[in-house]
Amino acid sequence: MQDEVRDKSVALAIKVGKTGGRLTADLLKYAIRKYMAQSQNPKVHHGKQSVKQLVGQGTGVKSIEITEKNIKSFERVAKKYGIDFALKKNPEKGEYYVFFRARDDDAMQAAFAEYTARTVHRKAPEKPSVRQRLAHFKEVVKNMVLDTAKNRDRGGHER
Repeated sequence: MQDEVRDKSVALAIKVGKTGGRLTADLLKYAIRKYMAQSQNPKVHHGKQSVKQLVGQGTGVKSIEITEKNIKSFERVAKKYGIDFALKKNPEKGEYYVFFRARDDDAMQAAFAEYTARTVHRKAPEKPSVRQRLAHFKEVVKNMVLDTAKNRDRGGHER
């Protein structure tokens, strides 16, 4: 009986070893196929990305400096016109460098025309602050002539 149990356990170990070996070989083949497919068709990033990804695409990259206030408006315009860009902060000046590339120059020119139009319109004369307006109206109210005489028909009194 021990010989029979031993033979069955040895047969089971051999069967599991063969199945595990086949499974491992199949998984390796699958991984190699996926790796080869990815290397032949690398993923191309679009829109906002890192500087390394942008430069790695192999096309010419240009750059400009913008302030922190204008980042979001630039991102909207770049997304609208399909411009690939990367932001890099200059901590010394507090400015950002924008590295960008577009499929054609016309799209890039249209995007920057719209971006500059937005930034120019944004710099309209500033409205006076709410506190300044409140102080102004306090002065106006203080300088108004107070009419303390009440109407006697209504039962009030006169000073």
